[in-house]
Amino acid sequence: MNISLQKLLTKIEEEVRQAKSVQKEDVLREKIYSIKILCELILDEHQEKREPSWSTAAKVQPPFVQQSIQQPAAIPQAKKLELDDGANGDSLFDF
Repeated sequence: MNISLQKLLTKIEEEVRQAKSVQKEDVLREKIYSIKILCELILDEHQEKREPSWSTAAKVQPPFVQQSIQQPAAIPQAKKLELDDGANGDSLFDF
């Protein structure tokens, strides 16, 4: 969607006019926030026009990098210790 600069500036003027007549602080903050968003739209639109289209696309989608998926190497199992203490399992809780 391409909104003209003049429409955005008109909307900012309207929001400023309303903000000047507001009595409640929370409503004033909403108006100021609306003005901020409209200003950011103008700045973003201006910046997009300055950047070449290929640089914008590169920022959005990083180049495809092929990654090989490797199976983890088999971990050698340690030899079971044989103890003469009468234990009957691998766990500390086996009695």
